[in-house]
Amino acid sequence: MPELPIDSWPELFRWLLYSFYLFTLVGTILIVVLDNRNPVKTISWVMVLVFLPYLGLFLYIFLGQRYRKKKIISKKSIRSIENNPAYLYEELDPALYPDNCEGLIELLRRNNTHPVFSGNEVRLFTNGKDTFEALFEDIRKARKHIHLDYYIIESGHIGYQLQELLIEKAKQGIEVRVVYDDMGSWHTKKRFFQEMRDAGIQVHPFLRVLLPYLSPKFNYRNHRKIVVIDGEIGYTGGLNVADRYLGKGKFKVWRDTHVRIEGKGVYGLQTAFLIDWYFVSRQLLTSKFYFPDLIEKGSSLVQIATSGPDTDWENIMQAFFSIIGKAKRYVFLQTPYFLPSEGLLTVLQTAALSGVDVRLMVPSKTDTPITAQAMRSHFSEVMDAGVKVYLYKKGFLHAKTLVADDRISTVGSTNFDYRSFELDFEVNAFMYDASFAHLMKETFHNDMNDCTLLDPVVWSRRPRVVRWTESVCRLFGPLM
Repeated sequence: MPELPIDSWPELFRWLLYSFYLFTLVGTILIVVLDNRNPVKTISWVMVLVFLPYLGLFLYIFLGQRYRKKKIISKKSIRSIENNPAYLYEELDPALYPDNCEGLIELLRRNNTHPVFSGNEVRLFTNGKDTFEALFEDIRKARKHIHLDYYIIESGHIGYQLQELLIEKAKQGIEVRVVYDDMGSWHTKKRFFQEMRDAGIQVHPFLRVLLPYLSPKFNYRNHRKIVVIDGEIGYTGGLNVADRYLGKGKFKVWRDTHVRIEGKGVYGLQTAFLIDWYFVSRQLLTSKFYFPDLIEKGSSLVQIATSGPDTDWENIMQAFFSIIGKAKRYVFLQTPYFLPSEGLLTVLQTAALSGVDVRLMVPSKTDTPITAQAMRSHFSEVMDAGVKVYLYKKGFLHAKTLVADDRISTVGSTNFDYRSFELDFEVNAFMYDASFAHLMKETFHNDMNDCTLLDPVVWSRRPRVVRWTESVCRLFGPLM
């Protein structure tokens, strides 16, 4: 067999490399197409793969794979918590469901197995100062255990206050468990968490990332914010543990919403935490110790819903769709990021065209410029249907809330975008309570005083280059 000239080897190597890349590219495109995703996302990924040679393939490997089918947290692990006798609570009689809420309650119960609980007292917070003051006071009073599950825990002023308090409780013999998202808390000093461990606190990262952006699963983050104290008091909403919530950062005002729940609704938050805890620690906690008998504390019906790559359905997105689609009078929505799917965009337009007062509040300036440009490309579509769009000017609006018809409201960690609905692990509290809905509506009205109402005609006159930029950024919306 004749040998190739030495100068032919580089050419042969380039040919083999190109052939391998072409074969891998075609195979990857086939996988994307046969995955039966939303056509918009399919086209977006095909464009990335074709027009960004090599880089596009790299991006798909680390950002594009769907883990919902692969189940990052297995069904068996989830059933170990949910099917344990400690979780088989007495469910509310369906005959006592509020009018026009039966479908939503049943949807979340079937998707999540989380029932609705009566007799809860729900307190609303709209800033970091009040939230952390109440939270720290409840932690000081803890007698049995403290569970925390946060996307971001920063080693700043508020972070060290929390650390000091948790260490003090651990020394008193209180069980303290902390879950933090490894990507969200990437910039937190490692010794911050190690000092907690040294003091006897059990601390685990969620989906550990050795190098940011270089792990196939880094795109799937635990975005939840959960605190459970003694199985009796729970917190959830949009606030992480960071100094920005106290006005120490880029934005002097960081407007967010959180709720404190006291009553049986805490069972749902406890279950969500324990599933995450089992995933990170492989410790199965189902004792009655974590689900104590509780008496009625108030009049609110509360249902906790979670969603993420560990669920069969996009539970919270479906709940939003149901609320908006069934609204008769009004729907008020707050979100820092507005990147709706075609289905959610259509249901918002349909509600507004049907005479429902639909109002959307988003920040005037965001912490991610590309996302902001993509978000703005949707405004004309909803305004043309009659949706009123408000730009929050006082600072950064980070609240994730929805209230409709003085009957249903929800507060949680879920943004109105692809990432929250399909990629991240999220949690929301749904309240079926007219008085709390009134409070949420009043809060929205108060925030309107710090907003500018967009004029559809003026908005349509934006410079052409601005509209082009927004449209280009929108193409990558499903990837954000």
